[in-house]
Amino acid sequence: MISKSYIVENNDNFFLSNNSILFYGENLGLKKDFKDKIKKLHRQSQLVNLYQDDILKKIRILEIEISNNSLFNEKKIIFIDQASEKIFPILEQALENIGENKIIIFSDILEKKSKLRSFYEKSKVFQTIPCYPDDGLSIKKIILKQLKGFEGLTTHNINLIIDNSNLDRIKLKNELDKIIVYFQNKKIDAEKLETLLDIKINENFNTLKDEVFNGNKIKTNKLLSDTVLENDKNVYYLTLINQRLNKLAELTKLSEESNIEEAMNRMKPPIFWKDKPNIMMQTKKWNKKNISSVLEKTYKLEIEIKSNADINKSILMKKLLIDMCEIANASSANLR
Repeated sequence: MISKSYIVENNDNFFLSNNSILFYGENLGLKKDFKDKIKKLHRQSQLVNLYQDDILKKIRILEIEISNNSLFNEKKIIFIDQASEKIFPILEQALENIGENKIIIFSDILEKKSKLRSFYEKSKVFQTIPCYPDDGLSIKKIILKQLKGFEGLTTHNINLIIDNSNLDRIKLKNELDKIIVYFQNKKIDAEKLETLLDIKINENFNTLKDEVFNGNKIKTNKLLSDTVLENDKNVYYLTLINQRLNKLAELTKLSEESNIEEAMNRMKPPIFWKDKPNIMMQTKKWNKKNISSVLEKTYKLEIEIKSNADINKSILMKKLLIDMCEIANASSANLR
């Protein structure tokens, strides 16, 4: 059976009464929320965490976990992470003898033809919940729920939080934790909120990042002079660069089957509306070879930054950004 995430997320009985649930999709934050909820609801049960590789290496491990009762005869809640088609035959057999135990499965994207997905969708006993990417509305609902009763939760402040989250539920939860602690006994102030969330720093680097990817040498050089690249944020900067590189790589692949606008609309998670104009331009500047080359550079730089505390990280970061700008500037649309 198929259930909608937004319908069941507040229904405790759904998670208490179903013996096996398959969660699949690219929304890692939503899957984490469901996992945390199930753990909380089954505090009195024995929790068992397995990965697909554990099951493939030891075929009978799932059968053993189900059949072996704990000392106090507790029900077992068995979580299986990173599941795919490979374990379906083993899982199907285990579900026949599940008894009072529960098997909760987490998978990435599963195609419609997936045997695992099809089995749960057609089942009259077990449930499946697709975990699609969040949008602005779902992120706003989380903010309103978590910050209910806080003074100063204006539309402007809500939008600041939404924009800063990049529609990433995990990042949002981390930011909300900081907001709850800081503004616990005081009104939410927009200026203090921006400082707390490093919005100005993030905006400055994101502006610089876009000019680098656009191959705009003049603006890149000016922004490099004006922007302070903080040493303790360089790994974070590399993460932002890698996210954009991977997004461009995926768009390049999708655009082989359709035009770039259609490819952008098919992206999962969806491209944030503010980023669309720059990303559209960048698809004309970056090809597979260049993306692969820079990903290798960022990987090596991250290792160097983490393994050598004495190096000047900001100088190395600036060199990377200048090199990337040169690559983008020299590239053309027909290199794809």
